[in-house]
Amino acid sequence: MNRQLLVLFLVTSINLFGCENSTIHSATTNDKTQQDVLLKRLVKASQTDIDNIAATLNVKYKVITNIPSDKCDKNIADGNCFEVELSFTASQAIKSNDWHIHFSQIAPIQSFESEEFNVVHINGDLHKISLNDKFKGFTAGETKTLLFRAMFWSLSETDALPNYIVSVNNLQPRVIASTKSYTNSETGLEVLPYVVPFTDVEKQFKRTAQDSTQWLNAASLYQRNTQLGEQKLDVSKVIIPTPKSVIYSKNNAQLSLTSGINVDYGDVEKDDVMVAITRLDTLGIANNTQGKPVTLRLVEDNSKMVGSYQLDITTTDIKITGVDGAGVFNGLQSLSSLITLGSTQVPVLTVNDEPHYEFRGLLIDVARNFHDKTLILTLLDQMAAYKLNKLHLHLGDDEGWRLEIPSLPELTEISSRRCFDLNDQNCLSPQLGAGVDAKSEVNGYYSVADYQEILQAATARHIQVIPSLDMPGHSRAAIKAMAARTKKYAIAEQGGKAQQFILHEVNDPTVYSSVQFYNDNTINVCLESSYDFVTEVMTQVKKIHADGGQPLTRYHIGADETAGAWIESQACIDFVTNNDKGVKEMSELGAYFIERVANILSDLDIETAGWSDGMEHTRKENMPAIVQSNAWDTLAWGGHNKTHQLVNRDWQVVLSSPDVLYFDFPYEADPKEHGYYWASRHTNTEKVFQFIPDNLPIHAEFWLDRQDNPYQADDSQTPMKLGNRFLGIQGQLWSENTRTDHTAQYKLFPRLFALAERAWHLADWAVPYNYQGAKYSQATKVFTAQKKAQRNQQWQLFANTIGQKALVKLENDNIFYRLPTVGAIVKEGKLYTNIAFPGIAIEYKEQAGNWTLYEAPVAIKGDVSVRSISFDRQRKGRSVTVKSN
Repeated sequence: MNRQLLVLFLVTSINLFGCENSTIHSATTNDKTQQDVLLKRLVKASQTDIDNIAATLNVKYKVITNIPSDKCDKNIADGNCFEVELSFTASQAIKSNDWHIHFSQIAPIQSFESEEFNVVHINGDLHKISLNDKFKGFTAGETKTLLFRAMFWSLSETDALPNYIVSVNNLQPRVIASTKSYTNSETGLEVLPYVVPFTDVEKQFKRTAQDSTQWLNAASLYQRNTQLGEQKLDVSKVIIPTPKSVIYSKNNAQLSLTSGINVDYGDVEKDDVMVAITRLDTLGIANNTQGKPVTLRLVEDNSKMVGSYQLDITTTDIKITGVDGAGVFNGLQSLSSLITLGSTQVPVLTVNDEPHYEFRGLLIDVARNFHDKTLILTLLDQMAAYKLNKLHLHLGDDEGWRLEIPSLPELTEISSRRCFDLNDQNCLSPQLGAGVDAKSEVNGYYSVADYQEILQAATARHIQVIPSLDMPGHSRAAIKAMAARTKKYAIAEQGGKAQQFILHEVNDPTVYSSVQFYNDNTINVCLESSYDFVTEVMTQVKKIHADGGQPLTRYHIGADETAGAWIESQACIDFVTNNDKGVKEMSELGAYFIERVANILSDLDIETAGWSDGMEHTRKENMPAIVQSNAWDTLAWGGHNKTHQLVNRDWQVVLSSPDVLYFDFPYEADPKEHGYYWASRHTNTEKVFQFIPDNLPIHAEFWLDRQDNPYQADDSQTPMKLGNRFLGIQGQLWSENTRTDHTAQYKLFPRLFALAERAWHLADWAVPYNYQGAKYSQATKVFTAQKKAQRNQQWQLFANTIGQKALVKLENDNIFYRLPTVGAIVKEGKLYTNIAFPGIAIEYKEQAGNWTLYEAPVAIKGDVSVRSISFDRQRKGRSVTVKSN
């Protein structure tokens, strides 16, 4: 290597992307003095050096403040930014100075302060720390710091992402050990050891000076839990979700199923109900010839919704009549819901039941971080047990493509994996803290056989799978895979194949940033090859579904958060200038894409679904007759208005309101609670239970905005047309920072029970929608004190049922549910505790003592820790400390 090339290599390594704090400004400088300085200070790292840095460098991540200063960029995020101090402590000396650190930081860094480091945002959440020309190496035990500012706020310890990567050109990259996550042996939860715990309410916990959110502690939780009463309730007659009508015997008679059940299938296909029969068996009720008679029958009734049933339990037998196979299946699941583990007694009763909503859905995002087939199959069991019937499987996004498409192998060969490939040639770059291992659990995909196994399991449980491969935004994984395909066939001199499915214009000068801060994640909607790609993929997916036994009748195209990547694209300039599609402005191209894709789907006999922010711009006359739109507008920001507009198009609207239906959000307002919080700081199971989906604006009377301040909802301008209603509701589990299957289950359960309740059952305390339009606030009191009392009473019974029946069944099914935090106070020297779900055991520990089962108020000395514990005593909830004074 000659002198000039060596300088070029060195400067590029130190100052990649032109870091503003570096004193080096040109990689081709002719200043001999500066070249001599660079050559003199270059100390190359060996692989051993990189390995040692990864093993011994101690990184700490500390949020300093969320209070914006004059150093925040006033033109970004309304001037809101937070400060983080990254510190690096070397346990042994480090002399090399040509290495870098890549790390994920969700909010892009806008400025920094450091004597020896530079930092730049690369793409998405990926950032790079370089050593500048003032870097002097580390002496043993020395600590160096980097202070940076990023947009918006950081309100949770789980905002940080793991797996900082140290690297040097041509050497193997390594993950810095101190930034790796680990699993807590008691709680089973993922822990980020390098994040400094939050302690400051004003600087770390609050979003702004107007933020009224209270940091939930044991005392305030104790007060909240006291509403449940001191005594456990009898839940032996409770079915989740609540049936439309139940009549119990006057003398509280019961039927014993100790001998099991003996099923007479009658005219019911065994395949329609076998999963429900198997569930009864797992709960201790076996199907055998000595069991109590269970008669299954079909009686069509077009006046009732699909899945409706009648369940009759007498002192001698059980009869279940369904309007279809799904109805008989649901009746059997209600029988399972009556079962308390360890008991074989069920009450004598008559249930007449039908669902409130046709669409009762759950979205699982496996694109951002992969969740394997076993998790999905397990979730299908739980969905079926609680009568959810739509699985929205989010299979493609910026960070991953998770479904094998046989004709386009590059989609999974490259884009199902993230590793340390900054050029996205062999895998995608390590977004979301993925690390360097392409075989880690955040990577992977469903083979055709895997996916068809999911389809078959769903069909057996009367669940429709609605796949989603997001486009035209959120499409980086597809774009990079097809770029690699183009390169492969160009090298092979197969020009036709090289251009066949290209999704981006190579020389497009448009500069943009998506909501997730990507500059290359949006399909060019003006290229015919983009539509060829969509047609090919959907033809393949349709065939996979058909061969898997569940025909593809509805597909979710995404269509959300499109960044307008094509505004300077020559292909789009040419198209807008000369087309016969009625597109006259660049701003109309997003809607044109959705309309065209919707009609491609229609030609394949597939119905279109998409997110509301993309769908709302389409022209109704250009869309198919049947369109599903998922409304995900925040209620506290007037989200009901857009939702009502979509319903008034006569579209099938599925409520996906983030205030209450985003299960990637925290359960409670505590920095240690896992999840994002852009629409809500706390979405616990009770809040989901409180949802009145038929009447969105009414929530202004009893809910608060994301800063826990009152808000107003004005429904006078865009009320729904008389008689219009929603198709259903859907819970969402996005997985940007849901990296493990355990974390996914933790976030879903027990909130899924309340989701099922609101999807299936119309509560008698729900306020009917006012089709005349109205304004709501905490002052309007349409939700009366009487209705509130009804709701609270029913929640008390529901919470007891979760604590005494439902959670132990999850444990029996090996589901990693959330153990609630314990409420506790110390009064007159005694410890008092309670819990959100009565029936879960509580333990306490004095400072120098051992963990002891809490059974009644107990005298203690000094501070005490409390925690919940699982039924099998193997897993513990997160402990909290209660002050004695």
